[in-house]
Amino acid sequence: MHPLRKRRLILIIIMIIGVATATGFALTAFNQNLMFFFSPSDVQAGKAPENRLFRMGGIVVDGSVKRSDTNTDVWFDITDNEKAMTVKYSGILPDLFREGQGIITKGKLNAKGEFIAEEVLAKHDENYMPPEVAATMKKKPTEYIKE
Repeated sequence: MHPLRKRRLILIIIMIIGVATATGFALTAFNQNLMFFFSPSDVQAGKAPENRLFRMGGIVVDGSVKRSDTNTDVWFDITDNEKAMTVKYSGILPDLFREGQGIITKGKLNAKGEFIAEEVLAKHDENYMPPEVAATMKKKPTEYIKE
């Protein structure tokens, strides 16, 4: 093989390896930052990952909001009209948070299977419901069972 061709071949192989490495890093970063949405029914069915962030959404159950007297901890139930799940959140809730409205929480399950929220997102007006919550609510009957 001619030395010029050999040098070009080596350069092309190095470029292919570089592009493959960059693609691998990009896909790994994307996979680590990918966040799935689950309903309370899905979480209780074991479909949600443990010790990994995901989003869970539903309607805040009337009368379920409990606040700590000593700090900013809040516990509330959300339902998809099939099952309900308790969410623990430490922090100040959004101004638009209230019972009977659609919300999305971002957090993860702890070792006991409790959902610990890092962020709570509330709807921005009376006509809006997060698309994921709306789709889940359409699929479910109007009664729920808390387990």
